Amino acid sequence: MSKKEIHLIIERQDRQDGQPYTEEFRIQYRPNMNVIACLMEIQRNPQEVSGKNVAPVAWESNCLEEICGACMMVINGKPRQACSALVDQLEQPIRLKPARTFPVVRDLVIDRSRMFKALQRVKAWVPIDGTYDLGAGPRMAERDRQWAYELSKCFTCGACVEACPNVNERTKFIGPFAISQVRLFNTHPTGEMHKEDRLDALMGEGGIHECGNSQNCVQVCPKGIPLTTSIAAMNRAVNRHAFSSWLKR
Repeated sequence: MSKKEIHLIIERQDRQDGQPYTEEFRIQYRPNMNVIACLMEIQRNPQEVSGKNVAPVAWESNCLEEICGACMMVINGKPRQACSALVDQLEQPIRLKPARTFPVVRDLVIDRSRMFKALQRVKAWVPIDGTYDLGAGPRMAERDRQWAYELSKCFTCGACVEACPNVNERTKFIGPFAISQVRLFNTHPTGEMHKEDRLDALMGEGGIHECGNSQNCVQVCPKGIPLTTSIAAMNRAVNRHAFSSWLKR
């Protein structure tokens, strides 16, 4: 293979109930290309290595600067953002697969609905009354604000869910990202009004007890969020909440 070519092997799927298959592509190399640029080249000329014309590969992207999370896929065996995956830093052939922890819609496009349902379940928002001006609201201590900001970097890409061995068809585990968001909003001066509801959600089916502490999540998080630290903190909080609830009976 010429050094001026990029070799990609892409796992594809024509429809949700279809069978996966692979196709290989070679495209011309340009400096500073990322995986999205490769997929765009294939879209312009969807021709397999054999010379056969095929349907363009389907994928999702939006911000192209590792903020939206839409382009998360498995690249060379690791879930990551395609926009920040630079060709010069990847071993060839570059193997692209959809994140199969999620339902595959088509090719590299997945359905992340389970993540947004998990956020709904743990009430991952700050409840406010928007009917009148509430003012600036209570301030957080600077020490708490600093680590809370790190947790707020989560953009629901799904890399931690894809990497977690405890998220599969046999469990309903909500995933590391949701547990970390409980920690974030339970510490917020206004958000903590739903603190007990969130802890109850973590105690329910698919809650924090489903975590096997594999620590895969923290290794793949593109924002370096301390997910395992959040899980440990929420484990303590859930145990205290369970004991307190028992005493109130």
